[in-house]
Amino acid sequence: MSDVADTTPAEDGNAKPYSVSELAFALKRTLEDAYGFVRLRGEISKVTHHANGHVYLTLKDERAAIDGVVWKGQVRGLGIRPEQGLEVIVTGKITSYPAGSRYQIVIETMEAAGVGALLAQLERLKARLAAEGLFESERKQPLPSMPAVVGVITSPTGAVIRDILHRIRDRWPCRVIVWPVVVQGEAAAGQVSAAIRGFDAMEDGGPIPRPDVLIVARGGGSVEDLWAFNDEGLARAVAACRIPLISAVGHETDTTLIDFVSDRRAPTPTAAAEIATPILAELKAFVGDLGARMHRCGGRAVEDRRGRVAAAGRTLTRVSDLVELAAQRFGIVSGRLAAGLAKNAAAHERDLVRVSARLSPLLLQRPQAVQRQRLAGVSARLQPGVARGLERASERLGALSKLYVSVDPDRPLQRGFARVTRADGSIVQAGASLAGGEEVAIKFGDLVTRQAVIEGQASESASPAKAARPAKPAKPNPAASAQGDLF
Repeated sequence: MSDVADTTPAEDGNAKPYSVSELAFALKRTLEDAYGFVRLRGEISKVTHHANGHVYLTLKDERAAIDGVVWKGQVRGLGIRPEQGLEVIVTGKITSYPAGSRYQIVIETMEAAGVGALLAQLERLKARLAAEGLFESERKQPLPSMPAVVGVITSPTGAVIRDILHRIRDRWPCRVIVWPVVVQGEAAAGQVSAAIRGFDAMEDGGPIPRPDVLIVARGGGSVEDLWAFNDEGLARAVAACRIPLISAVGHETDTTLIDFVSDRRAPTPTAAAEIATPILAELKAFVGDLGARMHRCGGRAVEDRRGRVAAAGRTLTRVSDLVELAAQRFGIVSGRLAAGLAKNAAAHERDLVRVSARLSPLLLQRPQAVQRQRLAGVSARLQPGVARGLERASERLGALSKLYVSVDPDRPLQRGFARVTRADGSIVQAGASLAGGEEVAIKFGDLVTRQAVIEGQASESASPAKAARPAKPAKPNPAASAQGDLF
C-alpha cells in the first residue's frame, strides 16, 4: 500500500502530488491485492449479453449492489446461464475501472443459490392476484378505435413523453393530457396510483375532458428501477380503473405486475402510442378504398340488372304488336255489333208478339174477383162479432163511469157538504178529535179551500160514542156571522 500511503514530505515541505491516473491505478492494484479471491452471494438484477461475448450484470442484496463482468473466455465455463432474478454464488476478484472510478467483480465461476427474494415475493403476490381474477381476459376492456383524448401518466422530463407525443402527433390528431409523476423510487407507486384514480374520477363534460384511453409509461431499467410498478396497491388501482389502460413500462423484455392487470401491454412506450391511436392516413385511404369499392359494386349491380332487363325484354311481345292486334279485334267486333243488336231486337219482338196473343184482361180480372168475394165473406162473418164486442165494452165503460161518479170524494161537496183536513192532509172524521188552536183546511163544493183555526179545548172526558155523534147545528149568531167564524 506504499503506492497510496507514501506521505513523506518533499524537500520543499509539501506532500508529493499524484496524477489522477496514478491514484486510480494505485487503488486498482490495492483492491486486487486485498481482494484477489472472493466468494460472493447475491441476486442478479440486470444482465446484458454484449455483442463481443462478454456478460455484464449486477449483483445485489437488500442494501447494496455491485457490478460484475464475465469475460468472454469464462462464459462457456459457467455452470449456469446468468438470468435476471436468479440468486447465485460467484467467485472472482475485486477490481476497479479507472476510467469511470467504479469497482466491480470479475466473475470466474457461478452457481445457483436459489430464487431471488424480491422475485419470490413478486411471484407470491402475482399468484394471489391471479387467484382473485385480476388477470382474467374477460375483465379486460377493449380499447377505443378512434380516441379523442389520450391520458399519459409518466415523468414530464424524460424522453418517454417526447417519444409518445411525437408518435401520436404523426399518427392521429387528438388531445393528449399528461399527468406528471415520478417513475422510480418509493413515491412512484403512490403517485401513479393517484394519477390513475384522478383520471378515472373525471366526469364527461367537465372543464378537463375525460380521456378515452390511458397510457402508463416508463423507460427501461433494472428490476430495482422498475420495482415501483410491482406494487400491489398500484395493481389494484389499474384493475379498478374504468378507462381502458395500456401499460408501457420498460423495454420489451421487462415485465412488471401491472402488465398482467392492465387491459393491454405494450413492449415500449412508443408502441403504446401506436396501439392507442390509429393512423389517420390509413383510415383516409381505407375509407377512400371502401368508397371506390362501393361505386364499383353499385356499377356492377346496375349493369347486371340492365342486362337482365334487356334479356327479359327480348322475350316480350312489342307494345305496337299488342295494340294493333287488339285494335283489329275491336274493329271486327264493332262491325258486327249493329247487325247483332238489330237481329236480337227482332227476335225479342217476335217472341213478344207470340206471347201477347195469349194475354187477356180476363186473366187478371178473374183472380181479383175471387179474392174480392173471399174478402166480402170474411167481412160478413166478422161484423156481428165485432159489433157485439163493442157493445159489451161500452156497457163495461158505462158501469165504470157510474162507479167513478159514486166514489168521487168531491161529489158530496156539490150538495152543500165540506171536507175538513188537518195540516198533515188527514181527513177529520170527528170534531171532538180536534184540539183548540189547531189549524185545519176546509174544502167546499166549488173546490175552493179555506184555512181555519179551532177555538176552545177538546173535551178529554167525551166518550167515543158521543164524539162519533154528529153535533147539533148551532144557532146562528149574528155577531159570529159578522166575524166570519164557522163555529
